[in-house]
Amino acid sequence: MIEIKNISRSRAQESSAAIERLYITMRHLFNRGFYKPMGVSGETLREALLELRPEIYGSIAEEKVELNGLLYVIERLPIGIEECRYINLTSDEGYSQSHFQAIVPPKRKRNCYRIDEEQMNVEITRGRSDIYDILTHLTFIFIESHKIKDRVLLDENNEVTRDWLKLEQAALQTKKLSQTEKEKAISHTSNVLGRSFSEVLDIYDAFGTTEKPDRFLHLIYWLGKLAIEEVVDNNKRTITFSPLLRERLGHHIHGEVWANNIKEVLNNNKLIERPIHIISANMHSVMNSIFATPVLGTKYKGKSEYQIYEDLSASGSKEIRNKVEAFALQHGMISLPDQSGTNIDVQIFDTAKIDWSKSNFPKASIKGENPVIIVMDYAFGEQAYETIDELLKPFKKEDKVHFLNVESVSIMGKAGILQGGKGDIMIPNAHINEGTADNYSFENELTAKMFEGNDIPVFAGPMVTVLGTSLQNKDLLKFFHDSTWGAIGLEMEGSYYQKAIQSASKIRKSINQNVKVRYAYYASDNPLETGSTLASGGLGTTGVKPTYLITIKILEQIFNIK
Repeated sequence: MIEIKNISRSRAQESSAAIERLYITMRHLFNRGFYKPMGVSGETLREALLELRPEIYGSIAEEKVELNGLLYVIERLPIGIEECRYINLTSDEGYSQSHFQAIVPPKRKRNCYRIDEEQMNVEITRGRSDIYDILTHLTFIFIESHKIKDRVLLDENNEVTRDWLKLEQAALQTKKLSQTEKEKAISHTSNVLGRSFSEVLDIYDAFGTTEKPDRFLHLIYWLGKLAIEEVVDNNKRTITFSPLLRERLGHHIHGEVWANNIKEVLNNNKLIERPIHIISANMHSVMNSIFATPVLGTKYKGKSEYQIYEDLSASGSKEIRNKVEAFALQHGMISLPDQSGTNIDVQIFDTAKIDWSKSNFPKASIKGENPVIIVMDYAFGEQAYETIDELLKPFKKEDKVHFLNVESVSIMGKAGILQGGKGDIMIPNAHINEGTADNYSFENELTAKMFEGNDIPVFAGPMVTVLGTSLQNKDLLKFFHDSTWGAIGLEMEGSYYQKAIQSASKIRKSINQNVKVRYAYYASDNPLETGSTLASGGLGTTGVKPTYLITIKILEQIFNIK
């Protein structure tokens, strides 16, 4: 008999266990219907997040308040949520038809509604991943709010520091602060946060908006204020899940409506029987790759090949973007802004209406029927399964069943890289699903060799489909990279796409069993490098070349260009 003793768990194993606890707890709280994040019911979530110490949340486990992580989170939550004691997660329950004005976070497509001074409703229409995302973000800001409380409450008499009183005075100002007033406020706020004056000054303006340039002070004040009231008045913040959300979740309600809308348009335009290529990408790269050069090319003679795409991606380029879009709409593109609640817009390209001599692909060699390209905006986590699963189902209309002739599914997106840096390209040959035993290997029509010679490093190998990008730390990712898994990167949708494709082609037989798949990602961050996480800022123009390089390679295969 072998005696097992004194086996210490590695940091990666502890992190994996913490993630598992987080998800089990979140599902339990969802089924329960409500919980108090800083009360007993939220204790397991807090402890697991503090044990995990995700890279994106920086100094969450330290006494000082984490600033970059706070900015990352706040950009993904509705403006004003810091003032709300009650946060209600709902399904699409008709608030869009009310007087309530939708609040959409700048970096996350979700409709939110401020019901009154104390309550914010957040619509969840993109599945469980959306719930996991918002709950981890809320847990983080509540933990940070109690750090503020710990630094400003002086004693058992609930007296507060002079710094807090000065912060309160500045935060409640209705007019924009002068430079002198701003610097005085930052001086007091830095003491409240446990940060230096320069650290606060450097990030201060990033939190501001046109209407609220001093939003940083307002945010810190309200986070601290509600945390103080939780302790002093026992007035705990509460998160609830509406009965309709709990009833609908997992039933593909929004995905089914979304997919049927697309099929109706295909049917009405007599495209439903044609060969179909599905591309998950953004709403500009396919359109621009086909049409931008013939529309705008005369201005770019002698300039770099990708200058036209950089200009189209720049802020303030609305006029030239509209010019390309207008041309595309006249030459076979149909635009379908989302009406289903999935927040996934769609473009349909009828290649029969494209004059290839007036496109960026004059050597297109279409064999047989002209294909139809369906471009769908990025899904979010598990939503990828819901949408593709519904889209690949047969379409029933007037007692007739149409099986879609899907020839390929291509996924182009951004992901975290575990070797290399921002803007590099990753070509996966398998997706490893974090948290389950599900692994999906496939034959990728795209190869690393196809991208060589473009001055962009290219990596090939397995990729991890993570349960949430904000729930990873170096130890866990290092394990995936250094172990026999040999993972090259992490993203949130790959395995869900592949699961839907395999079940439709191999099990349900609703599409071609030999459907081609293409996966390629460009690196938005490297979470193994300090200062290179998603919280460190966006890609800027670094992402333009890999985005269009991948898009063009996908289209060259669809158009049979050797």
